[in-house]
Amino acid sequence: MHISPDFLRRVAGVAAAETLPRFRAQGAVDNKEAAGFDPVTEADQQAELAIRRLINAEFPDHGILGEEHGSENLSSSHVWVIDPIDGTRAFISGLPVWGTLVGLTIDGEAVAGMMSQPFTGELFYADGAGSHYEGPGGPRRLATRKTENLAEAISFTTTPSLFKGDMRKRYDAFESKVQLARYGTDCYAFAMLAAGCVDIVMDPGLKPYDIVALIPIIEQAGGIVTTFDGGPAENGGDIVAAATPQLHEAAMAALRG
Repeated sequence: MHISPDFLRRVAGVAAAETLPRFRAQGAVDNKEAAGFDPVTEADQQAELAIRRLINAEFPDHGILGEEHGSENLSSSHVWVIDPIDGTRAFISGLPVWGTLVGLTIDGEAVAGMMSQPFTGELFYADGAGSHYEGPGGPRRLATRKTENLAEAISFTTTPSLFKGDMRKRYDAFESKVQLARYGTDCYAFAMLAAGCVDIVMDPGLKPYDIVALIPIIEQAGGIVTTFDGGPAENGGDIVAAATPQLHEAAMAALRG
C-alpha cells in the first residue's frame, strides 16, 4: 500500500504544533512508573490526540495503537502505531534527538512510517515505494551504507545498562568488535541508520510503538530490522537493525557469542 507523503507531512505538522511550543519550555513532567522513571509530558499526550484526530478523519475504519491513549479498532487489518515523542528523556533535557513516530501495519506487517524531528526541521519517511528525507540540505532518497564487517561499523544503543546479566556480557563482546560505539539518541539513531550515517542500532526491551514506524524507513532504505533471535520486529522486543544483511548476521553471531 502506498501512503501519501502529504498525509505523513500533515501528521508531522499537527504533532509539531503540540510538541515544539513545549520543547525547552520547562513544562511539568509526570512519571508513569512507581518504582522507576518513565516520564510523560503534556506534549506527549496532546500530540498523540492530534495525530489520532487526523487518522480518524482520514481513515475512519483503521485501528490505532498509541503509547499514551491506548488502542482502538485493533481488529482492523490496517493499524496505525503512534509514539508521539520517542525520546521523552531527551525532550525534557532539551536535546533535539527525540522524534514523533507514526507507522502503519497491514495484517501485522509494517509497511509505511515516519519519524519527524520538528526542531531540526527533519522528516524521515517510508511510503511503501521508498525511504525519503526532507529537511536541511534538501529532499533525497535514503539508502543505508554497504558496510558488511563489524570492524568497519558504527553502532548505537540507548545505553549498555539496558542489557542485563549474561546479555550484558554478550553486548560488551559485540561492542568490542565494532569500529565505533555511540549511545543515546533513541529513534534518531535508527533514522541515521536509514540515512547511511551509522551501521547498527541495537536496543533491548522496545515496545511496538518504539519501532513500528522505523521498520519500513530502514527496510525501504536497504537495511534489515529483526529481534535478537531473527524474528519480526513489529511486536517490539530486543531489536537489532543493520545496514546490510551481511552486517546483520555478523551482529547476530557476535551476540550469540
